[in-house]
Amino acid sequence: MKLYVISDTHGNVDKALEVYTKLHSIDLIVHLGDMERDVKQISHSTGKPVISVRGNNESYNCAAPDWNILETEYGNILLTHGHRQSVKSNLQKLLYRARELECRAALFGHTHMPFYTEEQGIHLLNPGSLCLPLDGTSGSYAIVNTSKDSFSASIVYYSHLSII
Repeated sequence: MKLYVISDTHGNVDKALEVYTKLHSIDLIVHLGDMERDVKQISHSTGKPVISVRGNNESYNCAAPDWNILETEYGNILLTHGHRQSVKSNLQKLLYRARELECRAALFGHTHMPFYTEEQGIHLLNPGSLCLPLDGTSGSYAIVNTSKDSFSASIVYYSHLSII
């Protein structure tokens, strides 16, 4: 399964849509919060399914859940924005939640900075933000590939946009 993973679009989906036009063979778009209305626009514009979660800047009537589990051939993947797991402080709550839910990976946003590691056998991935990056770059997103035996992830910077 090939996933296009984005987060923290905050009402500006232009870069996310531009990136999508350069991608090939995407099975699913994952939006990790901060703005539900963006999810609807991305889904409508791409015609692809989008799975999303509630961010910390959502309205009270946001229909997206606080977290979601994506079932893949590799195993379950936890999707969360990350604010409820205090990811700006450390990743221990996120790691604990992933283990509690028997997930082999956790995808999160909230920090607006890309990050990828594996801890205690669990992949932890933040795609950063395409429209409001806080790492001094032009923005980033992630591509995740899963198979029965593997999980691979790449953080891709907007300034290095290429066909993936």
